[in-house]
Amino acid sequence: MQTDAMRFAHGQLPGALELAFVGDSVYDLYVRSRLVSAGGGHMREVHLAAVRYVNAHAQSEALARVEPLLTEEEAGVVRRARNARQTPTKNADAREYHRATALEALIGYLYLTGQRARMEGFLGICMQTEGQE
Repeated sequence: MQTDAMRFAHGQLPGALELAFVGDSVYDLYVRSRLVSAGGGHMREVHLAAVRYVNAHAQSEALARVEPLLTEEEAGVVRRARNARQTPTKNADAREYHRATALEALIGYLYLTGQRARMEGFLGICMQTEGQE
């Protein structure tokens, strides 16, 4: 894996759902790493804490916190992913599911383009909950 921005065929980024596919993994790894670094506790508790951050509702709320900070290009990535044709899981609200996908695409975009500091800043904001700001 490259540490800088990855190179893509014809200089084009992957599609919105492919960005979300990568972003989902990056987001999950960040959340789990941060929880373990904070002392974690029993694995069941760490897992339950991770689930509170990595679900459609929480990710939709996290997107709302970072949206005001987005550049025009980042907002375009979010918009394309939010509007991408997809079928939400049966337990998720469709609007929240699309917004969660948009957040994951944003994280995937920042990761793949080598904008790690910006990505980590957004991830930190994503993990904030009410009362932590």
